[in-house]
Amino acid sequence: MDTVNPYLMDQASQKRVIRVRTLVHLRWFAIAGQLIVTFGVRLGLGYELPIGPILAVVAVAMWANVYTLFKSNLTRPLRPYELVRHLCFDTLQIATILCLTGGIQNPFSVWLVLPAMLAAASLPPRKALMVVAVVVSAITAISLFHQPLPWQEAEGYDRPAIYDLGTWLALMLCVGFTALYAYQVAAEQSKLSTALQTTQKVLAREERLTALGGLAAAAAHELGTPLGTIQVTAREMERELPEGPLKEDAQLLISQTQRCQSILRRLSNSGDNPDAQHSVMSLDDIMREAAKPFLEQGTPRVEFVFDPDSEGPTPDHLQRMPEVIYSLRTLIENGVKYAATTVRLSAKWDERSVAIMVEDDGEGFPAEVLSRLGEPFPRSEMMKKSSRKPGLGLGFFIAKTLLQRTGATISFGNGRRLSGAWVELSWPVANLRATPISIRQEADAKPAEATIV
Repeated sequence: MDTVNPYLMDQASQKRVIRVRTLVHLRWFAIAGQLIVTFGVRLGLGYELPIGPILAVVAVAMWANVYTLFKSNLTRPLRPYELVRHLCFDTLQIATILCLTGGIQNPFSVWLVLPAMLAAASLPPRKALMVVAVVVSAITAISLFHQPLPWQEAEGYDRPAIYDLGTWLALMLCVGFTALYAYQVAAEQSKLSTALQTTQKVLAREERLTALGGLAAAAAHELGTPLGTIQVTAREMERELPEGPLKEDAQLLISQTQRCQSILRRLSNSGDNPDAQHSVMSLDDIMREAAKPFLEQGTPRVEFVFDPDSEGPTPDHLQRMPEVIYSLRTLIENGVKYAATTVRLSAKWDERSVAIMVEDDGEGFPAEVLSRLGEPFPRSEMMKKSSRKPGLGLGFFIAKTLLQRTGATISFGNGRRLSGAWVELSWPVANLRATPISIRQEADAKPAEATIV
């Protein structure tokens, strides 16, 4: 089942991806910093450092970076497990240098906070915790096992054990709070990004609908003059022609142009004169009004079915929404167009939701069109592959968009109870319930109730 939902899933757990190029640049920056500090302390300040082992550890990081540079596509986003591997490597590399130069007594031990912060901002929680655990383990290890600081005084500098414990605890708190803060910032940024994407999609859809509305208004305006001309010409033909088939054709032409003009007037005036009598309807009424243009046709026939397993009485006092009726009528029309003998309009409900399904016994949706159904203009190649009549899919797109405004969930597919296509619309009951004012208006008008037989 392919379900169309107007709301995007919350993506707060999805962090910003890091590309290979970004990681390579960050590591080069770290390597440059390590070399500058090492030679600055050794040559500038004159402290004795184990230059050989330190440079060997830095060389390993350089080799890893060069290997990554040539073996990976720099523009490719790193997969989570790859980023975990790289961050754990960087943590161990920094910890090894610190182990050779005083452990957590080295003021540069705060560098171990950086991998934990980057992991919290870029990885899912479980994988971020793996990196944080490696950082915590590394800090604990170098606090217990490390070379002494290279002091110039022969006696060195002996710090109390309680001081080292305080430094270790401070680093632990720094890792924890920094990682948590980075995670919260990334989550909020992800929520904002998701909200922006949702807004952009809604605005794009509204823009397309506005353009369609303007096109419809322009078409109604432009069609008025030629329809009037056709009607005048047809009346002249009716007066001039003798009785016979041609005169009947002219009369038919007049009646059809009048019908077109009536439709255009109704489109122009819709919404200006609301009818209190029809503002509240039952589910039966909504289905029948939508199917009204097709009920008198012989083939295919339109059937009404209420699910016997539905809970409670048939929903009534539902708000009459023109967008629901128009969209449902569009779906029924599609079913009638492609059905072999039957179009079934069924409904089911419970205390929380109402669902209406339109089915037909035709060939069903073509597989190449089904994945793009609901888009305004499917590719013409897809329609050429189909044995069904060609179309742009604009009607289904408009119906889907209007229904989503009412809070409907739309699903569609092939071969449920009948052999052909099916489309199911589902609403929360609260979305269809009429307001108390509308119910009072409907009670005053006292409309006749329709019954499904």
